[in-house]
Amino acid sequence: MARGFTEREKENIRKNLKDACKQSWTRYGYKKTSVDELCRQAGISKGAFYLFFESKEALFGEVLCLVQEQIYNAAAEVIKNQRDKNGIAEALKLIYREYDKNNFLYNSDSADFIILINKISEEQKKKIEESNRMSQQLFLDQADLKFKVDADLAMSVIYSLIMSIKNKDIQPYNHIKTFDFMVDHLIDNLYE
Repeated sequence: MARGFTEREKENIRKNLKDACKQSWTRYGYKKTSVDELCRQAGISKGAFYLFFESKEALFGEVLCLVQEQIYNAAAEVIKNQRDKNGIAEALKLIYREYDKNNFLYNSDSADFIILINKISEEQKKKIEESNRMSQQLFLDQADLKFKVDADLAMSVIYSLIMSIKNKDIQPYNHIKTFDFMVDHLIDNLYE
């Protein structure tokens, strides 16, 4: 009979599975990431995987929500510490750099991502949608700042800036420097 895992081992295995998932998802995509490989990286059997996650999709959904939450919290902290439009600019730069590290965050229109979304639970879909709403609120709910333009236009500009990451490989100049330049020059036109 196999021995059970201690609570500490369970915690470490869950963390290792999520870390392996994030790395493999970024590198290979959802479809090409196998449970076998994730288990190998976490040091567990495939059978043990299902003690931690009911499915591959459950793991991926949890990782997506976790990464979105981490980015939101880091951006919120930047804004909290710098309560002006420069704080907003720095938060946007942070978000862009995190998207650059985690391409699964912006490839939501890829076949790979659509397959995943079609397989995750309704509960996880709701968590992802809530995370997206929270991120939007981060830029809308700034008591110290007011938009110079319509809020919907400002949010469209912010979204367009972040989603410019999709074109990073075809830009003729360094995409991070390009993004920073755009943010630095647009922020004064968005916020008072």
